[in-house]
Amino acid sequence: MSTDTTPPLPEITDRATWQAQLDDLRVREKAHTREGDAIAAARRRLPMVEVDATTPLIGPDGPVTLLDAFEGRRHLIAYYMMWYTGRPAAEQCEGCTYYNGKVRELSYLHAANITYATLCQGPYEESVRYRDFMGWDMPWYSAQDSAETLLVGRQVGMFHLVCYLRDGDRVFETYWTTGRGVEALDNSYPLMDMTVYGRQEEWEDSPAGWPHDGSIDGGFFRINGRPASQWPRLEAGHSDDLGTAS
Repeated sequence: MSTDTTPPLPEITDRATWQAQLDDLRVREKAHTREGDAIAAARRRLPMVEVDATTPLIGPDGPVTLLDAFEGRRHLIAYYMMWYTGRPAAEQCEGCTYYNGKVRELSYLHAANITYATLCQGPYEESVRYRDFMGWDMPWYSAQDSAETLLVGRQVGMFHLVCYLRDGDRVFETYWTTGRGVEALDNSYPLMDMTVYGRQEEWEDSPAGWPHDGSIDGGFFRINGRPASQWPRLEAGHSDDLGTAS
C-alpha cells in the first residue's frame, strides 16, 4: 500500500492555454464583484429599527450606554464576541479570536465616520484581559447584561456582526449578520480562496484527492489546544491569565 501523502497537483499546461482558462474565469469573477455591489446597494436601501440608545454596557471606566460606544461618530459596527465565562484563555472561542484579530487598523473606518467596537458577551474585567493578552486595541465593552435586549430575535451567546446608525441621540440598527457573513472582517479566507488548495474545508468543491485539513481538529483556527494566534503572544512573553480559576 502506498504511503505517499503528497496531495495531487493541478494539470500542467502551456501558458497560453492557462491564460485562456484564467480569462474565462475572470468573466465570472467580475460578475461576482458586480453582484456584490448590487447586494451592497440593496443593503443600503433596507429600512432600520430603533434600539434603546441608553442600553447599558460596561467599559474601561464603568457603565456607559450604547450611544457612548459610537464615540461621537455616525456609525457603529459592533462585533458580539462569544465568551465562556470562567474558562482560561486557551478555551475561549477560536473563531471569535480569529475574526476579532483581523481588525487592526481603525483609522480608515474613523475617517469614514465609523467606530468599530467589540461587545463581548462576558464579564468586562475577565474578557478585557483577553483583549490585552491578544494585543488588540479596539474599543472593548461587556454586553453581558444587555445581550438579550440588543440581540432580540437572535441566539444570544452566538457571534454576530451588527451595524448601527446614530441620528442625534437616537440609535438605529441597520444590518446584522452571523455565520459566514462575518467573513467581511477577514482577509485570510479570501487569500486562501486564491490558492490551489483553498481553505481545505470539507464542504468545499475541490478535485478528488485535494487536502481537507482545514476543518480537522479546529484546522488553522486552533493549534495544539489553543486558538492559533495565542501562540505568538505566549512566545513573546505575554500573560494569558484572565483572573479565572484553573
